[in-house]
Amino acid sequence: MTSPSTPKPTKSGARSGAASAVAASYEAALEELEQLVTQLDAGQLPLDQLLSRYQRGAELLAYCRSRLEDVEKQIKVLENGELKPWDAA
Repeated sequence: MTSPSTPKPTKSGARSGAASAVAASYEAALEELEQLVTQLDAGQLPLDQLLSRYQRGAELLAYCRSRLEDVEKQIKVLENGELKPWDAA
């Protein structure tokens, strides 16, 4: 008999549907990721929480990278296929 509070493992193969459920936005994902890093750096989490937060951080990182890649592709389209460097001036 399993308890109802036991979390079920996520399917790593179901990326397309899971990516949209990871975070509401890039900014929200980044903020949560920063909070997770702070918690992990503190080093005071029990082992099971440490593992679950690490896994959540990996999901958020993958989501953020994916969003950045999507934006980069859109910029390339807007710049006629050539990614130009940003001017800091």
